[in-house]
Amino acid sequence: MKKREFLKIAGLGTLGIAGAKAEVEDAPSIVAPPEKKQVFNMSGYAAPKIDVVRMGYIGMGNRGSGAIKRIVHLSGVQVKGVADIVPEKADNARKFLTEAGHSPDAYSGSPDAWKKLCEREDIDLIYICTPWALHTPMALYAMEHGKHVATEIPAATTVEDCWKLVETSERTKKHCMMLENCCYDFFELLTLNMARQRFFGEIVHVEGAYIHDIFESLFQKGKRYDLWRLKENQRNGNLYPMHGLGPVAQILDINRGDKMDYLVSMSSNDYMLQAKANELAAKDPDFKKYAGKSYRGNMNTTTIKTSKGKTIMLQHDVSSPRPYSRLHLISGTKGAAQKYPLPEDGVQGRISHGHEWVNAEEFKVIEEKYKPEIVKRVGELAKKVGGHGGMDFLMDWRLIDCLRNGLPLDQDVYDAASWSVISPLTEWSVANRSNSIDIPDFTRGAWKKNTPVDIALKEGGNTEVKS
Repeated sequence: MKKREFLKIAGLGTLGIAGAKAEVEDAPSIVAPPEKKQVFNMSGYAAPKIDVVRMGYIGMGNRGSGAIKRIVHLSGVQVKGVADIVPEKADNARKFLTEAGHSPDAYSGSPDAWKKLCEREDIDLIYICTPWALHTPMALYAMEHGKHVATEIPAATTVEDCWKLVETSERTKKHCMMLENCCYDFFELLTLNMARQRFFGEIVHVEGAYIHDIFESLFQKGKRYDLWRLKENQRNGNLYPMHGLGPVAQILDINRGDKMDYLVSMSSNDYMLQAKANELAAKDPDFKKYAGKSYRGNMNTTTIKTSKGKTIMLQHDVSSPRPYSRLHLISGTKGAAQKYPLPEDGVQGRISHGHEWVNAEEFKVIEEKYKPEIVKRVGELAKKVGGHGGMDFLMDWRLIDCLRNGLPLDQDVYDAASWSVISPLTEWSVANRSNSIDIPDFTRGAWKKNTPVDIALKEGGNTEVKS
């Protein structure tokens, strides 16, 4: 085996990696971006506080319509505009928000109508809920026009776009946060606080996943605009690593004391997607362009090594008929925790200090001791408002509260880039017999001095929740 020749990555998404040859020495040459110093460190950056956060939403489909239903419960927010390529969706969102006491304008009628929303001078934050391929161009345009950005996941689908997000955020000093809601689920927040207080000792290994049977919805023409997600599944790798990776990356202090070094990835064959596309194409002309195409394998398994020697295992499967799981496992020198499969005794997950999980009574004692401040303050209200059990609302509340109080965000542009970049890197590894590939350091060395995320709410926390 020849020495690995793959350095920092710049433009993987444009290199046609799906057709790369199996031999690693025949893989396309991947060149590092020009070496230059970090323009400005966005880790720990506190932008000037905004008393009332003026917002614009792009994308009023499933995620966007849910987001505006949550935001009306927060004080200190004004929604100034909504945009969607489908006029009816934009207008319905405008009507809903107007009835809730906001006064937004609706933007639609052309693929570029959203740009007018970003160009407004009376908006502080653009909240992006569109198909994946639009996240990066919209985020870049918004930051260039002086707006902070919160984007649905993934923030980018190519390595080149990840670097663009980082460099634009640094240059404009505008936040670019990926809306990784699973970082705000209750057990994930609990285990993060436990890790911060050394309950697990030294973390050795973590696991995360997105195992979610959405097979049928991939083929529902009315479910996904222009079947965009089916198109995305023609890429073969871990297409959605963020849900499993985000929470464990925070536990490992990735980009804040440690960094992901390299990965290897392997996919099973596709046993379902192409067969379904072929079946539908025989009956529906709209599916003919999807017939005979190559799709990602049912299960992808990826392993990552960090600079400090920790390991991460990620899995992705959205087509096999399996129970939902994000895994979320933490293993340390003094203890362990695991969320899935969900326990049946009324507790959030499992915690261990030895060979066996503690019982429900012991779990509740530990839970009370390590319950993070954000859950104490907003947890019950979040469950009432909803959004995946309340974690979506906790995420929105925390984002708005940080902006209103001039506090650093829990997730910055380096998190958005490093969690998103796993997807195109796994595509390369899968196409090259699971050879390892380096993971870019988007902090350009600043990870060695960046400090971990603080969830103690020592400051802020004054954003009220409306009934």
